[in-house]
Amino acid sequence: MLPQETWRRISQHELVRATDGFSKNNLLGRGNYGSIYKGRLDDGMELAVKVFHLHLEGAFTSFEAECEVMSHICHRNLVKIISSCSNDDFKSLILEYMPNGSLEKCLYSDNYILDISHRLTIMIDVASALEYLHFGYSNHIIHCDLKPNNVLLDENMVAYLSVFGITKLLGEENSMTQTRTLATIGYMAPERNG
Repeated sequence: MLPQETWRRISQHELVRATDGFSKNNLLGRGNYGSIYKGRLDDGMELAVKVFHLHLEGAFTSFEAECEVMSHICHRNLVKIISSCSNDDFKSLILEYMPNGSLEKCLYSDNYILDISHRLTIMIDVASALEYLHFGYSNHIIHCDLKPNNVLLDENMVAYLSVFGITKLLGEENSMTQTRTLATIGYMAPERNG
């Protein structure tokens, strides 16, 4: 979470206004359980709004899992929650906006050139975030969906790990809580290839 002085209360009405009614022009991407929109509040603050599609089975669980994980962790290479907005028929997370989008976009675009130095720095950023999740918090957190689309880049090309709807929480005495699936469709762990 961001430091307490930066926490914000943001209403559903403000989010609708900030995203121009969740316009397709502001759509940044789609996931298994929701869509992410770029928004700009009246004070000029840019943000990303992840709106969960509650009619999909597992969306509510994904929202709860992300809230649970992201409300307890703090690391320079993890996307930060600014706020959440939740009522009976609307659930969203308000996140930092990453102007350079996803690593996937940068890897497969002619507009970005990632030399070996940039790639190494991004790998170190992601590894640092994973080390924190695995060893830097009282409960071990396993991301389970690490892919270029879930690595976001800020204006300085610093990498941030995002999307915590698919996680394993390893608690004391090796008890385990996890969400419904353990990866996206098409994902295969590297050790299973070959």
